[in-house]
Amino acid sequence: MNTNFIRTFLLVHQLGSMAQAARKLNVTHGTVAQQIASLEKEIGVTLVARAGKTVHVTEAGLRLLDKLMLIINEIDALPGVANSNEIRGELRIGAGNSVLNSILPDILSLLVRRYPEVHVVVQPGVSPDFYRDIENGDLDAAIAIEPPYTLPKTQEWLLLREEPFVLLASEVHSGKNPEQLLRAQPFIRYDHNSWSGKLIEQYLRAMAIVPVERFELNAIESIALMVNQNLGVAIIPDSANLYKRDLKIIKLPLPEVSAPRRFGLVWSRKSTRIRLVQAFREAALMAYQVLNRQG
Repeated sequence: MNTNFIRTFLLVHQLGSMAQAARKLNVTHGTVAQQIASLEKEIGVTLVARAGKTVHVTEAGLRLLDKLMLIINEIDALPGVANSNEIRGELRIGAGNSVLNSILPDILSLLVRRYPEVHVVVQPGVSPDFYRDIENGDLDAAIAIEPPYTLPKTQEWLLLREEPFVLLASEVHSGKNPEQLLRAQPFIRYDHNSWSGKLIEQYLRAMAIVPVERFELNAIESIALMVNQNLGVAIIPDSANLYKRDLKIIKLPLPEVSAPRRFGLVWSRKSTRIRLVQAFREAALMAYQVLNRQG
């Protein structure tokens, strides 16, 4: 079976068009159609249905997608497996905004300094999606918040950092009581649907605090900018990238201790790129050790 034909089929599925796939591959539309036809003949099913200028993957084709992607992933991993003295190949990593804007460049710097042949594809997103994408094989690993449920046996999780929740306020509130600020000042809520947002809500309920809500969003950096404008106060995790900007904000301890946000590395135990994942894990541990010593 010609793996190039499989790659062509996967690209047609991704782009939804033979013409776009042809432009991407720098071949003719006819070449793409011929490759798909050859693959269909070899497998014995119709993979793509054509309707004018548009195409869509058939039900049989959809059933084969995961298997075909796995075949390509395993083939792509062969150079790294064959060369036991060198770690190389593509690694797909998930990371949220807090990680992207703080420690990820340090991790990647450590990784490529030691393993220059590693190619990293970074997928931005949120933690719940990362766990699903790792289970589906769309990601190899991710730096994600610890989930509020038991992980499947196919996944491994390693703690990298704990971030306590703090009250963020404008400098004009220096010296004021944190609890009074929470009860009286407009409140900028960290998205209540997020895992961190649910921890914040649990804390507010335990303290019997009903804040005067003004805004709600899922972006720590943006919340910090809003607090800088004295648009309200906020409870957020003490993120590593909060204070790189010259902002006139202060962080205050919460009236009572709350459960911290726990960041870790999650990966699939069945990944075909496990050596690449292990190399990334080593770099992440080193970078977070430095960060944790800094406070």
